[in-house]
Amino acid sequence: MKRLILAAFTALNALAAASFATYAHAQSNAPGPFVTPSGELQFVRDNHDFVATLDNAPLDRFSAKALTHFDDIGNANDAVVRSLVQTDSGPVLYDFRRHPPLVQRTGRRMTVRRVFWQGDEVVMQSAQGWFRFMHGDLTKLQSSTTTYH
Repeated sequence: MKRLILAAFTALNALAAASFATYAHAQSNAPGPFVTPSGELQFVRDNHDFVATLDNAPLDRFSAKALTHFDDIGNANDAVVRSLVQTDSGPVLYDFRRHPPLVQRTGRRMTVRRVFWQGDEVVMQSAQGWFRFMHGDLTKLQSSTTTYH
């Protein structure tokens, strides 16, 4: 019985470590450049704002004290296919799978802790709870049996 409990505990620790590594890789404060299907993405500090550039052309401008973004990495050559950027006015989604890239603001001020990418939806955890951002609509999630990974 002790061996079974020890094996279960070891497996649980390995799963937790793998999950932590996934989150650490997905959240970044690096300014880039990053390869995307639409071109090379980079974040540049401009006074109190940041400018997101795509192939050195301005894509978006946002206010933020520090740069924090959560990236969805595609299978091909580690390209960033989507990025959720934390701004002072709330998260902004950049979707590089579209040409030109789609820039969508959530319209709600929140600090994002974790992000899960599921198909076309982005599920994020904040201090106010869990939210889904899909097709420009931000929805507060209630308790469900859906599993996100």
